[in-house]
Amino acid sequence: MSETKVRGRPRGTTKRELELIAMRLFTEQGFDETTVDQIATAAGISGRTFFRYFPSKAEVLWYQFDDEVAALRAAFATVPDEVPMMTAVRRIVVNANRYRAEDVPELRVRMQLVGSIPALAATAGAHYDAWERAVSTFAARRLGEPEDGLLPLAVGRTTLAAARAAFDAWLTRADADLTVYLDAALAALARGFIPHDENPDLPSS
Repeated sequence: MSETKVRGRPRGTTKRELELIAMRLFTEQGFDETTVDQIATAAGISGRTFFRYFPSKAEVLWYQFDDEVAALRAAFATVPDEVPMMTAVRRIVVNANRYRAEDVPELRVRMQLVGSIPALAATAGAHYDAWERAVSTFAARRLGEPEDGLLPLAVGRTTLAAARAAFDAWLTRADADLTVYLDAALAALARGFIPHDENPDLPSS
């Protein structure tokens, strides 16, 4: 009697699983040396299936960042009118970057990979632009100006620059929580980087 094989559905995977596998392979053997097929094989899927999740191996490490952009937009939509614009920006950006202690090592690995591998850094532009637009859209609404107006653009771009400076300092020093760096950088931005001792009338928050 012949044995009948029952075909089941192919094993599924998730973006998160692919991200973890890619990070491990990028760290162990290098970004350029890691292929899409290797990532896919480790996840138990085909290379073709991989491209249903991501357009390239470089994009694997950006999907959580893109989720943060969506979270920023949702949070900005709920800000009460009485909250000052830059206070709201600082609070929302800081809150979006609160991580559990056990997640910090992985965050540092991801950021170090993105910052040190040219091919990954080259993909950053579109993602940073989207982050920046989330802030500038909120600023435009508050200022009553178009999103491509001078001040909304300036708010978005300077906020992104301050946040990236905070991330870089945190990666280098690692002597405090990431949110401490973000809060300090964005509070300084809100007061125009004037030290408190030069203008004691400025609020600290």
